Amino acid sequence: MRIILVLVALALGLTGPAFAQSAAPAAESGGSLLAPFTVLAAGFGMALAAGICGLGQARAIASALEAMARQPGAAARIQTAMIIGLALIESLAIYMLVVAIILLFVKPGL
Repeated sequence: MRIILVLVALALGLTGPAFAQSAAPAAESGGSLLAPFTVLAAGFGMALAAGICGLGQARAIASALEAMARQPGAAARIQTAMIIGLALIESLAIYMLVVAIILLFVKPGL
C-alpha cells in the first residue's frame, strides 16, 4: 500500500510543472483545469486496467497449465477455454483504451 501511495505522489509531483506553465488564472486565459485532470484520469485508468488485465491473464494461464498437467487428455478443451477467457480478459484493457481515447480527444465542457 505504501508503494502505491509513493507512486501516486511521484506521478502528481512530476505533473506539477505542467500546472505551473501559466501565471494567469484559468478563467482569464480561457483555459480549463479540467483538461489536465482528464489526461491524468486517462493515464491512471489505462495503467490500472493494464495491471488488472495482466494479473488476470497470468492467473488464468497458471490455472490452465495446472489443469493440463493433471489431465493431459483434456488439454485441447482446456486450451480452447483458456484462449476464450484470455480474449474476454483482454477486452477490459480495450474498453479502457476506448474510454482513455474519449477522455483525451473530446473537448471538455462542450
